[in-house]
Amino acid sequence: MMLTIDTHDFLTAAPKSLRTECAGLSPAEFHDRYCGHTGPVKLGDWSRAGHRHGSEYTATLEFTGHLRTVVSAGSPVAALTSVLYEEGYPVEILQFHQRRTESGTASFVQCEFNGRRGWGAALADDGAESAARAMIAGINKLGG
Repeated sequence: MMLTIDTHDFLTAAPKSLRTECAGLSPAEFHDRYCGHTGPVKLGDWSRAGHRHGSEYTATLEFTGHLRTVVSAGSPVAALTSVLYEEGYPVEILQFHQRRTESGTASFVQCEFNGRRGWGAALADDGAESAARAMIAGINKLGG
């Protein structure tokens, strides 16, 4: 489930390099730049079954013209990265930061895609969902 972002709480959780990069942005500008939900890849349905250390994640990704369901019994980040490669989005994760905040789990992912680098960010109840949403925000920011 996506959460309402408390921008101060969210930015405090960000790595120093991202805080420096986004200095001076309004909360709306930060959200538009790093948490954007527009682009060629969208995360639709997300579910987790099981307990924290034995969970299975199911995600529905929407690509231009088709949907793809991903099921992961291990790392949802690794599974998502593999599917993105298969779909023509060879993304590399350069930095990954995740912190629990009062509002939820904040994830910050610096991606490289097609020779460009940029951050994606997300906040969700579940750390795995937050990471997946941050990855997709990063890809979409880089023009996926």
